[in-house]
Amino acid sequence: MTTPIAMMYGTAWKEDATERCVVDALAAGFRAIDTANQRKHYYEEGVGAGIAASGIPREQLFLQTKFTFVDGQDHRLPFDPHAPIATQVQQSFASSLEHLRTTYLDSLVLHGPSQREGLGRMDHEAWRAMEDVLASGKVRMLGASNMTAKQVHDLVAFANVKPVFVQNRCYARTGWDALVRDACTRHGIRYQGFSLLTANRQVMTHPRIGDFARKYGKTPAQIVFRFARQLGMLPLTGTTDPVHMREDLDIEDFSLTPDEVSTIESAG
Repeated sequence: MTTPIAMMYGTAWKEDATERCVVDALAAGFRAIDTANQRKHYYEEGVGAGIAASGIPREQLFLQTKFTFVDGQDHRLPFDPHAPIATQVQQSFASSLEHLRTTYLDSLVLHGPSQREGLGRMDHEAWRAMEDVLASGKVRMLGASNMTAKQVHDLVAFANVKPVFVQNRCYARTGWDALVRDACTRHGIRYQGFSLLTANRQVMTHPRIGDFARKYGKTPAQIVFRFARQLGMLPLTGTTDPVHMREDLDIEDFSLTPDEVSTIESAG
C-alpha cells in the first residue's frame, strides 16, 4: 500500500467474530489492519480469512502484526519457547505470513518490552531479529508498542533501524500520552493511538464534546478521532458495528479549531 494511512482497524478481542469484523471493516473502507500473533487476545487466522473473503487485492492493504514475548502469550504459542529470541521472532513472523495468507507484511511491531523500565537483553535480541526480517524484504517497516518515553529514546539509541511507529493505549488523563507522543515527534516516529474511546469514557460524555458534535453534525466518537488526527496520531478503532466503522472513517470533511483541540486536550 502506497497511499497515506488515515485510520487503522484493530482486531484484538474479537475471537470468532474476527473474520466477520474484518470483512465489514474492509467493506466500510478501511485499508489498514492491525493484528498480532498472540492468540490470547487476537485471532490472526481470522484476520487472514476476512481479508481473503473481502477480495481486496493485497497491494491495496496495509497489514501490521506484532511479535509478543512468551510472557504475553497463553499456551497457544506461535514459536518454540525454548528457542533463542531471534528464532522465536522468525517463527512468529513466518506463522503470521501463513495466517494472513501473504508473502510480506507492511509493519512488524514489538508488542511491548520485556520489562517495565528501560530495555533489556530480550528486547535488544528481538529488535535485532526484527531488523533481520526487514533486511530480508518480507516486512517494510518496524514498530514498537506499549512503550514509555524513556523506552522510545532507548530503542532509538540502540536500533540500527529505528521504529517507524509506536503504538500505545492513549489515556486523556496523561495528556493523551503526551510524553510518549513528544518522544515520537522528537525522533520522527508516527504515534498510533488505541483505546481512544474505551479508555476515555469520561471524555465521550464531556459537555464540550457534545457541543462540538452538535456544531459539526458528528458523533462524539468522530470528534475524538478527528482530534487525534489533528494531534498527529494515527488512530485505531476496534468497533464491531458496521455503522460505527463507516462513521469512524467519515472525519475528513471538517476540522476542529485550535481552541477546540486545546479543550479536548485538557478534558481528561
